[in-house]
Amino acid sequence: MTTLSATTSDSSGLVGWVLDLMERLGEVGVAVAVFAETFLPPIPSEAVLPVAGYLAYEGRMDPWLATAWATAGSVVGAWVWWAVGRALGRHRTRALVERVPLLHGTDFDRAESYFDRHGPLAVLLGRCIPLVRSFVSIPAGIAHMPFLQFTVYTTVGSLVWNGLWIGLGYGLGPAMEPLLTRFSGVLSNVVVVLVVLALAWFVVRRVRARGRATTDA
Repeated sequence: MTTLSATTSDSSGLVGWVLDLMERLGEVGVAVAVFAETFLPPIPSEAVLPVAGYLAYEGRMDPWLATAWATAGSVVGAWVWWAVGRALGRHRTRALVERVPLLHGTDFDRAESYFDRHGPLAVLLGRCIPLVRSFVSIPAGIAHMPFLQFTVYTTVGSLVWNGLWIGLGYGLGPAMEPLLTRFSGVLSNVVVVLVVLALAWFVVRRVRARGRATTDA
């Protein structure tokens, strides 16, 4: 069995940072990493949580505690965005969206409409969708979704998501170690590339839409 320090020294990028965090803080480190993902989407829980499962397989942390702490990190991060949405309200949030380059007030209107249609279900399912997971709390806060109800749905959705990914890392067991020691840097670069491609696709769509609108005018 390799030591966590040895594995960390062979890893780089996001995975290496997560390993180092877990070495220092244990299960609490899982919560810190998941909380950070709430504000830094390029730190994906899909990379963080299987690492926790692998460490649980190695006996370096308890899988149930890791899942509980990961869920706590998710919930606390969601509380922050819920509070932001509640504090700003609909009009100020919409005004901020309109000031963001390539965003329109209609983007906010669509998100608000989706939440109005699905309500608590949007919060529950949103916890299992990358990127949406970080920001679904804002329309919930704007709509003044009761804090207790919001917390319950967020906890259930986060618990399912975190449990699945930690369980995957635990189930893979020894197969995880080569990924951590050999491909952690590659995985980190892939995450960055995917984020850049997604942003580029979004920008191109918006620029083309503006071009068509100008032509039609």
